[in-house]
Amino acid sequence: MVRSVAARETLAEAPPTPLATPMSAMAPTSARSVRWGDLEDAAGALDRPLLRQRGANTTSQMAVVGANVCPIESLDYEIVENDVYKQDWRSRGKIQVFHYQVMKWVLALLVGSVVGLVGFFNNIAVENIAGYKLLLTSNLMMQNRYTTPPPFPKQCTAARAKRNLSFFSVSFRNLEAFLLFMACNVVLAASAAAICAYFAPAAAGSGIPEVKSYLNGVDAHSILAPSTLLVKIIGSIFGVSAGFVLGKEGPMVHTGACIASLLSQGGSRKYGLTWNWIRYFKNDLDRRDLITCGAAAGVTAAFRAPVGGVLFALEEATSWWRSALLWRTFSTTAVALMVLKYLIEYCRSGNCGLFGEGGLIMFDVSSRVTTYTAVDIVVVIVLGILGGLFGALFNHLLDRVLRKYGFINEKGAPYKILLTAFISIVSSCCSFGLSSLSPCIPCPPDLPAGRCPTIGRSGNFKKFWCPAGQYNALASLFLNTNDDAIRNLFSGGTDSEFNVWTLLVFFIAIYSLALITYGVAVPSGLFIPVILSGATFGRLLGKVFGSGTGLDTGLFALLGAASFLGGTMRMTVSVCVILLELTNDLLLLPLIMLVLLISKTVADCFNKGVYDQIVHMKGLPFLEVHGEACMRSLVAGDVISGPVITFSSVERVGAVVDTLRRTGHNGFPVIEDEPFAPAPELCGLVLRSHLLVLLQGKVFTRACVKTSAAEVFRKLKPFDFAKVGSSGKALEVDELGLTDEDMEMYVDLHPITNRSPYTVVENMSLAKAAVLFRDLGLRHMCVVPGTPGRPPVLGILTRHDFMPQYIRGLFQNVLRE
Repeated sequence: MVRSVAARETLAEAPPTPLATPMSAMAPTSARSVRWGDLEDAAGALDRPLLRQRGANTTSQMAVVGANVCPIESLDYEIVENDVYKQDWRSRGKIQVFHYQVMKWVLALLVGSVVGLVGFFNNIAVENIAGYKLLLTSNLMMQNRYTTPPPFPKQCTAARAKRNLSFFSVSFRNLEAFLLFMACNVVLAASAAAICAYFAPAAAGSGIPEVKSYLNGVDAHSILAPSTLLVKIIGSIFGVSAGFVLGKEGPMVHTGACIASLLSQGGSRKYGLTWNWIRYFKNDLDRRDLITCGAAAGVTAAFRAPVGGVLFALEEATSWWRSALLWRTFSTTAVALMVLKYLIEYCRSGNCGLFGEGGLIMFDVSSRVTTYTAVDIVVVIVLGILGGLFGALFNHLLDRVLRKYGFINEKGAPYKILLTAFISIVSSCCSFGLSSLSPCIPCPPDLPAGRCPTIGRSGNFKKFWCPAGQYNALASLFLNTNDDAIRNLFSGGTDSEFNVWTLLVFFIAIYSLALITYGVAVPSGLFIPVILSGATFGRLLGKVFGSGTGLDTGLFALLGAASFLGGTMRMTVSVCVILLELTNDLLLLPLIMLVLLISKTVADCFNKGVYDQIVHMKGLPFLEVHGEACMRSLVAGDVISGPVITFSSVERVGAVVDTLRRTGHNGFPVIEDEPFAPAPELCGLVLRSHLLVLLQGKVFTRACVKTSAAEVFRKLKPFDFAKVGSSGKALEVDELGLTDEDMEMYVDLHPITNRSPYTVVENMSLAKAAVLFRDLGLRHMCVVPGTPGRPPVLGILTRHDFMPQYIRGLFQNVLRE
């Protein structure tokens, strides 16, 4: 008999109730048993996906993933210890267990290798596409070296006219160069936006908030699908090559997670790519561990920082950690580094087109100062404070911009592409226009002619259209790849290369462009914009202090980047190690630690980190480490909402099918009652996906009797109950093909029921329940009565019941934000 006491993850509406008072302030009451007739009388409550009445969970079940709004679900990180699971493990011999353990390591190392290859491919593609674009632009400008005619005597009318004609010809060629530069950028940007908007909207953005939420237990359609992976790689290459103020480092984290997910689920059934030899990993728990390894490998492939990648996964990405995962993650990043380093060394011999020293920012940029004074420490403290303030301001303004872009993106794919093209035009005009207004500067006399000015793709002293022996400082920053611009800012011994006004103009432009660029429908990362802004500001501060400090301006740029990262990302340990691995200089450790701690502390006084803000803005139900303050005054029974649907341990097939059709719940309590128990008691919890597999296998009986797990194994295999991958299609009720005769038979739920579900008493503190729910990686938590003589289960808590907006909506007369 179907009872009403059930877990809901697609939200269901309950009959209206009066304004609530917390259970902790009330005497215990008895739960009311509700049948299907009662539910239908309640205005078809269970058929409504969103709620507006008091007494039910009104937290949205939709979230923004990438640039697309889609439904979300929770992941099953808990091991379902039912009879099928136990029988499967008992049937495995030593060879199968050894196979499982070995495959964990093989897959981890394979993920590192593939991510390293993809990181190399991204770098070589960006360097060649962007380099070819800049070479075409440079060749047009190099057809004449001067843009302004020198003065002629008044009597030389013919010569002056000829010179003016030459000037207008040069100006036309400069206009041609600008139009070519802008056209290339717009085509690349529009292409990236088009493939994102039409093929994989989940690939837009950095992907770090989505990966972070997935590892917290939030699943969404196509978040790690093969199509998302492909578009992420191609879109990131096009977006970075288009000259946007964004990076490929954030998308590399998402790329690594997608690769790990694809390998862990045995390929993709949707695309006909499956491998049965890794079928043991078709569960959320093992997939979560491998995706953590993939995210760490993504950071390694982006920065060549294996230890920093492990710490990034620990500090920012994952919500669960253990020593065994630490060892495996470190091995994954080590393999990714070795693959990447070997391929880059191969390309430095000139075998990869334009690819050479570029592509990985600031490798082997070391400090020129081994000691520092008290004055230097004071300057670093000031830099940390200002970095925290600018980082908090960046997060605040970015929140505003993303909300505005959300309204545009909701209008459809064409509007996403138009917005991206418009931002590309603005970026091109700023890069080329501001460089055109910058005056030419004589080259330092101590540099050879081959180093200044630089003609071609990259270099510290960009010629632009300056005469021989001079360079354009702004062009050296704007008309380079972002990685090369950072390398120019970090370069030591070049104090006179960029003056104060050049750095100020570039900082304002980059800071503003970073705000308006992130949020367009292309794969985009925030690491590079933040590093670029911070490096410019740090070098600017070094120029302002001048001789007052003995630190090199290149070192100031590095510390400025660290301060902006701390103020924006709010990461400390991982950023510190990444910068140390890239600079290859342990002497910088005290200064980097100091500036990171100060900038993070200052920024935390104003708002949260940028990724935490984006997670909240996207509507992803992320569970924090500590429960909200509003949970301390409540108990678990205060937030459960009914009615909750339960099954008997041996249930009629028609009742199960009817319940699955009427609800979207993913978990149902199973009650043991007569004739199998003298009084109703909680038998366990059964998952919707397992019910569908059992019904499809038609393991039925004509009488209400128990069956064994062996009976189930005669028709079904253990791996039939494995979860479908991120790109697969789950089994639906209407696909079961059951006859009228089948509907009158009985199905025993004992073999697929989790006999040891996690339960809490109704008067348990809600804050403690939230910590328990997160730390154990649960999807459902049963709430049982604290007094006898009541139904064995009062309700089920899901992650949406712990969301602050839902709790405050329940008790507006009790709690204030």
